[in-house]
Amino acid sequence: MPIVVDADRPAQGPDVAERIHRSATSDRPFRYTLRAVAALFGAVVVLFAWSIVKTAWPAIRTYGFHLVTGSTWVAGGGPYGALPLIVDTLSTTCIALLFAIPVGLATALSLQFIVPQRLRAPSASLVELLAAVPSVVYGLWGIAVMVPFFIKTLEPFLSHVTGGHWPFSGPQQGFSILLAGVVLAIMILPTIVAVSRDVLATVPTDLIEGALSLGATRSQVLLRVVLPSARTGILGAIALGTGRALGETIAVAMVIGSNAQIPHSLFSSGATLASVIAVEFGNSVGTEGGALAALALMLMIITGAVNFGARALTRRAGAHA
Repeated sequence: MPIVVDADRPAQGPDVAERIHRSATSDRPFRYTLRAVAALFGAVVVLFAWSIVKTAWPAIRTYGFHLVTGSTWVAGGGPYGALPLIVDTLSTTCIALLFAIPVGLATALSLQFIVPQRLRAPSASLVELLAAVPSVVYGLWGIAVMVPFFIKTLEPFLSHVTGGHWPFSGPQQGFSILLAGVVLAIMILPTIVAVSRDVLATVPTDLIEGALSLGATRSQVLLRVVLPSARTGILGAIALGTGRALGETIAVAMVIGSNAQIPHSLFSSGATLASVIAVEFGNSVGTEGGALAALALMLMIITGAVNFGARALTRRAGAHA
C-alpha cells in the first residue's frame, strides 16, 4: 500500500536538533573517559621522564657536558665519560641493521610471494616464535655457539682477508662489538620480518597483476612495484627494529666483553649504554647512580631521535607516494 505524505502536516517525531543534543549528551561520559585515560598516560610519561632527570641531575651538575664527551668510564669511582658507550651503542646497532635489513626484507618478500601457500602460515609462526625468545637465551647461544665459531673460524678468516688491517685488526677474542652486532641482528630480524610481511600483504593485488600483465618479471615486480608501494610501513618496521637494538641489555652484555672503550676495530670489546646500566646499576652508590641515570637519559634521547627521524622519513615517503 503506498504511503501518502501530507505536505501541510508537520513532520512527526523529535526535532533534529533535539536528537543531536541527546546523542552528544549520551556520548559525553565516553568522551570524558577517553580524555581522562589520555591525560593519565601523558602524566605517567612526564613523571617517568622527570624521575630520570631528577636522578641524573647530581651527576649532570658534577660532570656537566663531560658526561657526553668524556672518553673514560670507570665503574664505582669515576670519572664517568659516556662517549665510548655511545659509540659502541651506535656501532652495534649499525652492524645489526646492516645484516637485518636486507635479510629481513628478503625473508618477508619470500614469505608473502614466493613460499608455497601451505608453508606460509607455519613459516610465519616460526618467525613470530623467534620474536618471543627471551634475550638471555640469545646471549647464552652467543656464548656457547658463536664465540667459539668467531675465535676458531670467522675472525681468522676476516683477518686474513684484510691482511690484519682495519676493520678486522687486533686480538681475536670472540667477545666483540661484531659479535654483539650479529646477535642483535638475529634478535631484531623477527620484528622486521613480521611487520614488513604484514605491510607487504596490503599492497593491492591489482597493482601487482597490472605490472605482470605489462611483461614485468617477478623480480622486477617485487623490487620496483611492491617494495616502493610498501616503503612507508617498511620504514616503520626498521624503526621498531632499531629501537630494540638500541635498548637491548642482557644479550649484549653477555657477548660484547663489557669493556668501556672506543673500538679500534670490529674485533674490539666494548660496552653499550644499556648493557652498562644493566650490569652496574645494582651495585651503584652515590654519584654513580646519577651517572647511570644520565646514561638512561642519553639512551632515551637517542631512541627518540631515531623515532623522530623515522616519522619524518615516513611522512616524506607518504607525500611522494
